[in-house]
Amino acid sequence: MSQNPTLLFSVDRSDARPIFEQLCDTIRRLIHNGVFNADTRLPATRTLAQELAISRSTVVTAYEQLVAEGYLQSKPGAGYRVCGLGETELPGRTKVLQDNNKSAGPPRQISRLKEQLKEPLKEQPDKLLTPSLPDMRLFPYRQWAKTIARICRTRPESMLTGSEAVGDQQLRQAIAHHVREWRGLEGSADQVIVTAGATDALAISFRILLQPGHNVGLEDPGYRPILRQVKGMGLNPVFLRVDSEGASLPGSPDSHQPEAQLEADAHPDVVVLTPSHQYPLGNTMTPQRRWEYIHWAHKHQRWIIEDDYDSEFRYIGRPIPAMAGLDQLQRTLYIGSFAKLFSNTLRLGYLIVPEPLIAPVRKILSDYSLKAGLMPQPALAEFIHSGDFYRYLRRVRKIYSERNKYLVQQLQTRFNHFGHVQDYSAGMKLVFHLNQTFNDVDIVTRTHQAGLALEALSTACYQRTDCNGLIMGFAGYTEQEIHTALDQLLSVLCSCQDIAAK
Repeated sequence: MSQNPTLLFSVDRSDARPIFEQLCDTIRRLIHNGVFNADTRLPATRTLAQELAISRSTVVTAYEQLVAEGYLQSKPGAGYRVCGLGETELPGRTKVLQDNNKSAGPPRQISRLKEQLKEPLKEQPDKLLTPSLPDMRLFPYRQWAKTIARICRTRPESMLTGSEAVGDQQLRQAIAHHVREWRGLEGSADQVIVTAGATDALAISFRILLQPGHNVGLEDPGYRPILRQVKGMGLNPVFLRVDSEGASLPGSPDSHQPEAQLEADAHPDVVVLTPSHQYPLGNTMTPQRRWEYIHWAHKHQRWIIEDDYDSEFRYIGRPIPAMAGLDQLQRTLYIGSFAKLFSNTLRLGYLIVPEPLIAPVRKILSDYSLKAGLMPQPALAEFIHSGDFYRYLRRVRKIYSERNKYLVQQLQTRFNHFGHVQDYSAGMKLVFHLNQTFNDVDIVTRTHQAGLALEALSTACYQRTDCNGLIMGFAGYTEQEIHTALDQLLSVLCSCQDIAAK
C-alpha cells in the first residue's frame, strides 16, 4: 500500500481560476507525472484544508470532481485513493484543457429553487419515467418567443436565406464557444457542422469515414437505434463489452468480433463511444481507457466518434472533459445535440470534426443535399449569445439534480430488496439492476400496462446475457409524479415476487 505523499500544492490567490480547479489541475498533473501512484491515499480533506487555509468543502469538491473523472476512488472509511492509469502517456499537446479551465468558473447556484419547483404545471405526462425525456414545462417559452421576435425584427432574412449547408455562422460560433467552455474542446467554428440532430450527425460521420462492408465498434450494452443505422448503411457491427472502466478496447478478450474478422484485421474502422456517460449503464470511462482508445486510433489510423448525448447534465463538480478535447480533435469526431434541452422537436444537433475532414463533410452535404432546418438556427444562436440558454441550463440542471436525488433515495430505501441502483449523479435516466429472480422484460411489459414507460436493460444488449434491469427517466417528472410511478412499480414487483414464490 502506498504511503501518503506530501501534496505539492499552494494556493495562488491571484489566479482567476477557482481554488478547487487549481487543486484538481495539480492532482491530475501529479498523477500523470507518476508522483501519485495507483492506490496512493490522498490527505484527508480536513487536514489538507487546514494546511492550505481553505474551506474543507473546496477540497471535497475537488476530490469528488476527480472521482467523477475516474482519477480517484472513494470508499467509506478509506478516504480517497488514486486509480491506476496503467502505462498510458499523455500526448505532447496538453495545454489546451489547462488554458480553458482558467476561463470557466463553476456553475452559479440558482436562487429561489423552491419557488421554481412550485411553478404551475401545464399538463400531466401520458407515460411516467420515460428515459431521457426533458421536462418541457420548465422551458422558458416567453424568452424563446422574444428571441424569435427579435430576429424577425432585426434580420428576418436570416431565417430563410444566407446560411451555408454546414449551418448558420453565428450558431456555429456559439457552439464552438459552448463546447470550449463546457467540454474543454478547442475547435473553430469552421469545424462545427449544424445537423438535423445526433442521428443525422452520425450518418454524416459514417459517410465520410466508411464504405459498405467496413466495421463499426459499438458499446454492448448500447443505444440500439445506432445498431439499426449501422446495418441500414451496410456496415458490420463489432461489439465492445462495457466494464467498470468503459467499453473494452478492440481486439481485447472482452470485445466480440464477427467470425469473418477473426482472421486478418480484427480492429473496427470506427468506434462509437459514450465516454462521459455511457448509455445505458451511466458509468464514466476512466482516463486510462480514454487514453488507450486515443492511442489505439492513432496507432491503427482508425477513428473515434464521441456521442456526448447529455453531457450538460452532471450534478457533482464540473462536466467531464470530452475525449475529443483530450485527443485535440485529431482522430476523434464529436457529436452533440440540443434534444435534451429543447426536446426532439427542434431537430438540431452538431458535429465537430478534425480539420482534414472539413472538406469531405462539405462534399457529403452537397452530394446528398443534406441540411439542417435553417429557420430555428439564428434564433438559437441569439438565445445562446443573450445568456438565456445558460440561465435555462443552470435552472434545469438544479431541478433535475433534485429529482435524481429523490429517485435514487426512493429506490435505495423502498426497493432495496428487489435490486440495487448505482448513482452516477449525471444524465436524465438511471438503471435499477434487478435481482436474478426477476425478468426485466416481463416487468417492463407489466409496467407498461400500468402507465409507465420503463425500458428493459437486457434489450439494450447485443451479445451480453448478464444484464437484467430497468432503465427509468427522472428529468421529465416532478417528485410527486415520480412517487406515483414508483407506487405502480412497487405493486408490479410485489405481484411478480408473489408469483415467483408460489
